[in-house]
Formats: sequence, C-alpha cells, structure tokens
Amino acid sequence: MHTALDDLVTLLDLEVIEVNLFRGNSPDENRQRVFGGQVAGQALVAATRTIEEPERLIHSLHGYFLRPGDPTTPILYDVDRIRDGKSFTTRRVVAIQHGKAIFNLQASFHVHESGPDHQIAMPADVPAPESLPDFRTRMAPYKERLGDWYDRPRPIDIRYIDGDPFNRHDNPAAGQRVWMRADGTLPDDPTLHACIVTYASDMTLLDTTVLPFGLSWESQGMQMASLDHAMWFHRPFRADEWLLYDQSAISAGTARGLAGGAIFTADGTLAVTVVQEGLVRIRSGAL
Repeated sequence: MHTALDDLVTLLDLEVIEVNLFRGNSPDENRQRVFGGQVAGQALVAATRTIEEPERLIHSLHGYFLRPGDPTTPILYDVDRIRDGKSFTTRRVVAIQHGKAIFNLQASFHVHESGPDHQIAMPADVPAPESLPDFRTRMAPYKERLGDWYDRPRPIDIRYIDGDPFNRHDNPAAGQRVWMRADGTLPDDPTLHACIVTYASDMTLLDTTVLPFGLSWESQGMQMASLDHAMWFHRPFRADEWLLYDQSAISAGTARGLAGGAIFTADGTLAVTVVQEGLVRIRSGAL
C-alpha cells in the first residue's frame, strides 16, 4: 500500500536541475507556510547529493530560517561545495523561492574514525512506546478543534509520554519526552534515515520552549516560528525504529525561546543532539 511515509520519501527525492542545483516540492496540503523540517530535510538531501564519497556521512548541520516558505511554489536548493578535505567535507545550501533566500544550511560530513566513547544516559523508567496512544487516539478529544489536520496521514508516528500537547495550561513543565519513528520500513540508507530524523526533529522541539509557562503552541495569543536549527549526529540509528526524543526548555526571553533535545535509540544509545531557537511572542493575556 502507498503510505504517508512513501510520500515523505518522495518529497525528499529532489529533482536535479543542474550541477549543484536541485528542486523540491511541497505536499498538497492546506498550510500557510512550508514546514521547517521539510526545508531542512530537503536541504540536507541536496548537500548529500554533492558528496562524491558515500562513506562520508553527515555529522552536523546548522540551519537558519530566513523567510516563510510558500507551499504553492517549488523550492530551489543551490549547493556551494565549500571544502573537500581528507576527513571532512563541508557544504552550504541556500533554499530559494521567488528569487529570495528562505533558508540557509551549513552541513559537515566526516569519514568514520574510531576513538574514545562517552555519552549521557537515556532517561530511566520511560514507558514503552507500544503502551502509549498513537496520535489519533491521543488527540481524539480535540478532533473538532483540529479539523482536517486530525485526519491527515502522518509519516512520523509520535507517542507523547507526558500527556497530550493541548492539555498543558496551568501545568508548567521543564520539558517533554516523545517516542517517534517513521511509520513504515525504510531502505538501508543512512543518509535517508538522517534526513527523515531531521524532518521529524522539528515537529515538537519549539513547543517545548513554552512549557514552563503552562502553554502550548495552539494557546491563544501565541506566535511561534523557527529561527535556527542545529543537529549533531553521533552514532548510527534507524529512523524506522523507535527513538526517544528527550526535550528540555533552556531559555525564554526577548521574544525568543531556546530548546534542546537528545535522541536515543531504544537500547539507550545517544544518536543525535538537537538545539533549536525560535520566535516566541506571547501576548500578555495568554499568561
């Protein structure tokens, strides 16, 4: 059967326009702007397509969201091959719409090397993902409020551990944890798995910045938008297996919020670290 995950994989499969120039599309959905995780994932695909040595895998990326993306218009990705070194490769990608940059990505790739190994520990006593409700079950009480967004096919299966995201008012928290995985089986391509997780990492992290105020992204008087997004890829993982996304609110002030997240495989291996800053405007009546 054709699934939402198939659509996401197709979405990330960019069209080659010219050397170092690629074109991506957006899904046919009713959105005011392009989802930031989509642009970041597509930009990473564009960068990877210019890597001539497949054993060089992404180890870090830093992206800046410059303008809202237009979901009705294709996005051009212009790749600058900044450096090809003996161990590291660096790329810069500019996403362009209507003649203007909407996103800028710096990405670094590294050949595998051995060395000392250390990581932070995965949170203990986390419920198994299969014991938690899926999105449709969790959000069923809000079906009318969500409208067609409730029935929209979802390529990423997200299981909230700390309650549903709409039930946060007057319940401050320092962070949140979710299990997530691609809803299907992916090919054995580590680059595709990295791009899928890049896409998924933008789905809940910015919301974490308002949890200390007992708010959620859908609270009245809230305006939120991603400003930048950084990721470090530490160890191998599969995006179609359960990953624990442990997120924490780091700072909020001057209309900006900063959150960090650690992504663990089910056996406790730290796979990815994520940090995101976003515009967070909260009207006084919302608090």
